[in-house]
Amino acid sequence: MSTDTTPRHLRTKRWQLRLDLFEEGDTTKVHAVLDTGDNLLESRTSAHRNPGDPPVPEIGDEYAAGRALVELGHQLLRAGLIDSAANDAPRT
Repeated sequence: MSTDTTPRHLRTKRWQLRLDLFEEGDTTKVHAVLDTGDNLLESRTSAHRNPGDPPVPEIGDEYAAGRALVELGHQLLRAGLIDSAANDAPRT
């Protein structure tokens, strides 16, 4: 018995993600940009330190960046739904 070792069509893409973090006092802001080659998605989010928490800038970075990535994820899912619906539409 032989196994088919013929290479399948392989499509490779590279998406570029940029996160710019800005700290001002107790607030961290993030501007996230995802370039898929076909679309450019952007998210702007922030995190503000609770006055009762210790001042650890890394924590603000993590919260703000995490929120930006979640927002980009929601945008990607919406884009997929819209593209899928457009491809399912009857052709005239």
